[in-house]
Amino acid sequence: MEGRIFALDQQTLIQIGIQLLNAIVLAVVLTYLLYKPVRKFMQKRADGIQSQLDRAQDDAQAAEKWKAFYEQRLEEIELEREGILEEAQRLAAENTERMLGAAGEEIAAKKERAAAGIQARQELANEELRLQIIDTASAMAGKFVATAMDEEAQDRLFGEALAELEDVV
Repeated sequence: MEGRIFALDQQTLIQIGIQLLNAIVLAVVLTYLLYKPVRKFMQKRADGIQSQLDRAQDDAQAAEKWKAFYEQRLEEIELEREGILEEAQRLAAENTERMLGAAGEEIAAKKERAAAGIQARQELANEELRLQIIDTASAMAGKFVATAMDEEAQDRLFGEALAELEDVV
């Protein structure tokens, strides 16, 4: 057997059988020793991942509830804001109307006072004019009486009196 590279004799077959038996025993022992711990580790890992997924789902549901709550609160706040704005606008309109009414009353009172003042000044001016006319008429009468006038002199004096009246008025 010395010239052969690969010989299938009984010794080689026994060695192959022993190695095959050793490999099987080793596989069984390793399976028993490693499979259960690895399987247990993988199960724990799968359980951990599943619990994280469950927590994430619960957190997402809680977040949705909070989101709905905050959106509802925002709507309530918006409605309250609109109510406050409407009330402020109503109060502003009332204040404006009240102020305009007061200003109108004040303006009317000032107009009445001004009209009364103008009326009083007109009456005073009329009285002064009446007194001047009386003075002028008495002066004219005095001149008429003092001189015996002819018609030409009377017309001239009357014209002078009229000129004086026009200057006064």
